Amino acid sequence: MALEAIAYASKATKRLTVAELNDLVQRASAVNMIAGVTGLLLYDGARFLQYFEGPDDGMATVYARILNSALHSDVIELARGRVGRRRMPYWSMRWVLADMYKFNEAAFSDWSSFVRHSGENHRVPSGVDRLHALAAPYLE
Repeated sequence: MALEAIAYASKATKRLTVAELNDLVQRASAVNMIAGVTGLLLYDGARFLQYFEGPDDGMATVYARILNSALHSDVIELARGRVGRRRMPYWSMRWVLADMYKFNEAAFSDWSSFVRHSGENHRVPSGVDRLHALAAPYLE
């Protein structure tokens, strides 16, 4: 089965509380589970960065929902493409609070591919590398 991945950044239309973020992610997670989509949402108090992946039909459903959400504006697609395997298989959706510095690092990383680098041969982490680093403390 072919998998697609999308990464985007957007501006929150209002500052969300932890309870509002939890509710948002709980609702998104339910839709994503049915659609076969997994991913991670970063929030820095003003902006979102989301990476999600799944089968084409599920991705179309989820992305249409995202683009129509009134919770954010100014959606900038950082990358979209095929992936050979899931890079974020851990959750149907999870949010992570990221400070402005970590958010900017992830948002302005290399998103030209969805490659996760390993080892020390790569000195500049990709966007996926940065997301994995932010997700690592939440993995079992």
